[in-house]
Amino acid sequence: RYITGPAGFLVSRVVHRKRIYKNYVGVDACMANLMRPGMYDAYHHITIIKDERDHPGLPSRTAPAADNTADLITKEPVFDIVGGLCENNDKFAIDRPLDVEPFVGDIAVIHDAGAHGHSMGFQYNGKPRSAEYLHRLDGSVIEIRRAEDLGDIFSTLDFDGARAFGGGGGPLSWLRRTLKAAVWCNKR
Repeated sequence: RYITGPAGFLVSRVVHRKRIYKNYVGVDACMANLMRPGMYDAYHHITIIKDERDHPGLPSRTAPAADNTADLITKEPVFDIVGGLCENNDKFAIDRPLDVEPFVGDIAVIHDAGAHGHSMGFQYNGKPRSAEYLHRLDGSVIEIRRAEDLGDIFSTLDFDGARAFGGGGGPLSWLRRTLKAAVWCNKR
């Protein structure tokens, strides 16, 4: 941990902003990618890198954020950086002052994730693990582990054994059709 912890970064994209009684910033990573902040309330520095481009599938950078604050937010610019697992501890930062206000499409770099990122990652809620990249001494970057897909999540299930145990039809037949469709989509 002493050697590899500071050597890794979790690179994520801001996908949502919401202002209610706090400033929430949603990213496309979650505690399945880095569980230390949610599990241990561990501090990881976060750097926001501006990305002015619009990205397909994301709201426009200039779209208004959901804002129900009235006069409730008194600490600006302080943010909660949260993931999308719908768990109350899926948070990378709570009440964190940031140097740059994050907008949809910006990059959020979470520091010191080397020892606790992929090695402690998991597939909770059907979220496949993300890819891993290595930044080499010459400045080049190579992929060292591909991103998982739905086929990876279901690859170790024994459908025939489960069907023999539980009879025919039911949810397992639906799951089998879903898996076949996911594998077919990934081959295209």
